[in-house]
Formats: sequence, structure tokens, C-alpha cells
Amino acid sequence: MPNSPSLPVITVEDLAKRLAEQDTQLQLIDVREPEEVAIAFIEGFEVLPLSQFGQWSEDISDRFDPHQETLVLCHHGRRSAQMCVWLLDNGFTNVKNITGGIAAYAARVDSSIPQY
Repeated sequence: MPNSPSLPVITVEDLAKRLAEQDTQLQLIDVREPEEVAIAFIEGFEVLPLSQFGQWSEDISDRFDPHQETLVLCHHGRRSAQMCVWLLDNGFTNVKNITGGIAAYAARVDSSIPQY
């Protein structure tokens, strides 16, 4: 279900522009596993591995503002799409999936980020 029609998305090119603007209102979530983040990481993302869902899911609305723009990242866009759906189901109103994930970001925006 990556990028279902009802799920808002943002391209990696638009993400790069938004990061360059240093928008402090932007909430950035990376749902990849710690070993993936150790290989490749984009500064500013808070890491919430899906495998640790039970550890962070209950206080998600305390850690993030449900009404602020929230961008979700994974390796290719599938896990982040799942996270976006879950966030929307749990009261978040401004969520976007980063299409292509960090693999697309490394390929099209920042070649210094390792591919894996």
C-alpha cells in the first residue's frame, strides 16, 4: 500500500528544499531500524523504529504535535506509508510519506549518504 491515493506524499527533492529552509515547525520521523540508521541518516529526523512500536506508540501525541506537518521516512517508502496511516488513524492531521525513502534521497539528492 505504498502511496495509496488518500495518503499525502512529498518527494525527496521537496524534502531537501524543506530541510534547507530549516523549518523548525517540521516534524521528521524515521521508522527504520537502528542498524539501518547507523548506515544512512538524514540530520533532524527522530528515529522511531517500527519494531519498537510498543515503546513509543502510547506517548506519540506527547512527543509530536498531531496538527503540525509531519514527514515520515523509511528505506523505500513502504514502512513509512504504514506509519503515516497509523498516525492519521491516531489523530494526526498533517502527515506526508517521503516517496522512495532514504534510498531515493541518497540517489537523487545527497550522494554522500550510503546506499544499502
